[in-house]
Amino acid sequence: MSKLQIKAFFDDETKTVTYVVFDRLTKDAAIIDPVFDFNMASGELSTDSADTLIQFINENTLNLNWILETHAHADHITSATYLQQKCGGKIGIGEHIKDVHDAFGETFNCKEQLTCNIELFDCLFKDGDVIELGQFNIAVIHTPGHTPACVSYKIEDNVFVGDTLFMPDFGTARADFPGGDAKTLYRSIQRILSLPDDTKIYVGHDYKTPNREKYAWESTVAEQKRCNVHVRDGKSEREFVQMRSDRDATLDVPKLLLPSIQLNIRAGTLPIAEDNGIAYLKVPLSMDKD
Repeated sequence: MSKLQIKAFFDDETKTVTYVVFDRLTKDAAIIDPVFDFNMASGELSTDSADTLIQFINENTLNLNWILETHAHADHITSATYLQQKCGGKIGIGEHIKDVHDAFGETFNCKEQLTCNIELFDCLFKDGDVIELGQFNIAVIHTPGHTPACVSYKIEDNVFVGDTLFMPDFGTARADFPGGDAKTLYRSIQRILSLPDDTKIYVGHDYKTPNREKYAWESTVAEQKRCNVHVRDGKSEREFVQMRSDRDATLDVPKLLLPSIQLNIRAGTLPIAEDNGIAYLKVPLSMDKD
């Protein structure tokens, strides 16, 4: 049995997959892309999903070393800070989170505040950085395109790609967020697909196409090259960019975009509460000029 263990937790509400990766011998563990439960209608945050991770950590007597984000998510809220408060560990994300701060700092008129909030992340990873997890090394691969800050984490013959790739029958991530770029996304995908064919790919979401009965989140490089509906058969960069641009123009804004981004660029830390003890998020308003 491999000394490296991977346990997936699927959040049905946001279709997010969170991973607990651990060294079976040393008990050192990392959590990748954890979720905070959020009721958009009421503004209520819940720790149920995060507490499930904590229960797993405790039941298996694991040492939480790392809480790793593949990017600042637009479709769910991270529970990174909450998990750190309960279990310890360092919060890490790609260094280009600074670019995301710049983009959304203007959107929410809080750029100066976000400059300070960058310190809420313990580690800002560069492409090629290597961090330790027990007896294993985690290699950081900068895979921008969906967002400028996207990174993938490679451990042995496993790579956790966040939203860069989905299951082969669903395709690839959108590239129309601030700082996103379809051409850059294509090149990041090719970098992942240049890994050995038997490399296991773990995706950050699954939305289950109509012809598939069960949710899934594990594929291989070979399967993606052969079957991914957006990049298979050696599709050219130009073809991909055209497809991605046309498709993205039809997509709705994620319903949790505004709350998710405001919290995720702060590592899941809530804004400072006002004098009534309640923390508030902003909703920028715009008038349709048509």
